[in-house]
Amino acid sequence: MKKIDVSILGCTGTVGQRLIEMLHDHPWFNIVSLAASERSAGKAYKDAAINWYLPMDIPEDLKDVTVVNTIPSEAEAPLVFSALPSDIAKNVEGKFAEAGCAVTSNASAYRMEDDVPLIIPEVNADHLQLIDVQRENREWSGYIVTDPNCTTIGLAMVLKPIHNRFKIDTVYVSTMQAISGAGLPGVPGLMITDNVIPYIKGEEQKVITETCKILGEIQNKRVKFADIKIDASCNRVPVVDGHTESVFIRTKEPVDVDEARKILSGFQGEPQKLNLPSAPKKPIIVRDEENRPQPRLDRMAGTVPGMSVTVGRLRQGFDENTLLLTLISHNTIRGAAGAVVLNAELLCARNLL
Repeated sequence: MKKIDVSILGCTGTVGQRLIEMLHDHPWFNIVSLAASERSAGKAYKDAAINWYLPMDIPEDLKDVTVVNTIPSEAEAPLVFSALPSDIAKNVEGKFAEAGCAVTSNASAYRMEDDVPLIIPEVNADHLQLIDVQRENREWSGYIVTDPNCTTIGLAMVLKPIHNRFKIDTVYVSTMQAISGAGLPGVPGLMITDNVIPYIKGEEQKVITETCKILGEIQNKRVKFADIKIDASCNRVPVVDGHTESVFIRTKEPVDVDEARKILSGFQGEPQKLNLPSAPKKPIIVRDEENRPQPRLDRMAGTVPGMSVTVGRLRQGFDENTLLLTLISHNTIRGAAGAVVLNAELLCARNLL
């Protein structure tokens, strides 16, 4: 197939860098422009991305590419990957959709809009039907599809098969989130070294509302949120990559731990059935060791490294309707850039580009 030309908005940040890593030499997509703020526009990419944080070097063929402004006339491509800060994305992404671009976004700006799909391809690919609603409502020739918060993705992925089988009533989650989730320049060293910060602005509400939207159903051209009670406590910890989440689940039906383990391990979605390039063969990997998962050991799990969620410490709670587990997902791969890329692959496979 002929590769589709793409542009990356917000190309210098942590998610933008991961997008370059995942899209460079991608079998379906071809990077034709890199866009960023006015501060970076006009510079060679190697000079704009001075805080490059990945182990790989900037690809040689992109080092001298001139960064352009985040406007459709300069970042021209039919498919746009947005890693923009949310306060900027609200204005910019709409202009690209209005100009006829398909925008797959990591920003939170449009996630909770009634007519914008908030997608984890393995979980709720059917929500893409909102694209037609969005185009009609906004009179756009293009559209916006979003991915969830990096913490939400791992949680919602794991809850989906459990909810399908046992019907979830209540979820309590305590997160231990990596510092790369704060973006660049990140959390000051004197604040996070030898420390845990028990507050991340806006994070807990995102986990609650986004999860209920993702696990909800389309009714009357909008999402009816899942009837699940969720509470979250989010903490920043001195780990570079990989969010850890300790999860307590109360189900409406008695839950058998061995059956839950089998359901989680065997879970697959549309990306696996379609064999999408960025889809791991097993989106959920279950570990039986008593001391796993761990960020350093499990954040790059999966046949596509970093795209699988790892679950461990699976055990019964205080009664037959409770289940406890720990999960780890890579926050800048599965939780951000990889999610955006997988969404775009799904759009391509469904002939929506």
